[in-house]
Amino acid sequence: MSLGFTLIGAFIFAMVKGHEANIPQEAIIGITYAVASAAVILTLSKASGEAEHLQNMLVGNILSVQWPEVALTAAIYLAIGIFHYIFRKRFLEISLDAKAVAARGISVRFWDFLFYASFGFVVTRSVAIAGVLLLFCYLIVPSVGGMLFSDKIGPRLAIGWVMGTIVSMLGMYFSVQFDLPTGATIVCTFGAALILMALVRPMIVRRPVPA
Repeated sequence: MSLGFTLIGAFIFAMVKGHEANIPQEAIIGITYAVASAAVILTLSKASGEAEHLQNMLVGNILSVQWPEVALTAAIYLAIGIFHYIFRKRFLEISLDAKAVAARGISVRFWDFLFYASFGFVVTRSVAIAGVLLLFCYLIVPSVGGMLFSDKIGPRLAIGWVMGTIVSMLGMYFSVQFDLPTGATIVCTFGAALILMALVRPMIVRRPVPA
């Protein structure tokens, strides 16, 4: 059911373009996410075991995941990764200059739908495991960490992957060591690591002085 609604959302996002009104697409997605999350909270407020449902939705229970679920999730991620690798040039073209791509007769809305639909598979599969907060932390923070140190896609990916792996292990270690909720601990560890990377960046990245 969640995947079905995700595909409907992907179709709507692909059809609705806020650029003509100078509204970034990310803002539309962010507003939709905030309103949908609020609607879920309102719905759960009338259900029994409200606090438990809300906690599970926000931070998940990543330590209780079984190996069959890990294997299935890895297979889904692998398939999506192969799909994005095959069509990476088209997705990058649309991300960098959608108008130029549309001028060549390519359907930007169709490719937007494919992107949002594949993204939706990741989201719906991951929320049940890790919760909303940890999922969006994984989606955003490692990429921002990569952007701090490089302007190229390859190094950004490498930095993001290394950061995600190391910080995840540190977060789980802190969670076990101090008896804290795992998802929330990993999110806070990501935040602390990002702040540390931002502080270290001026000592590593040297920008040329303009003539």
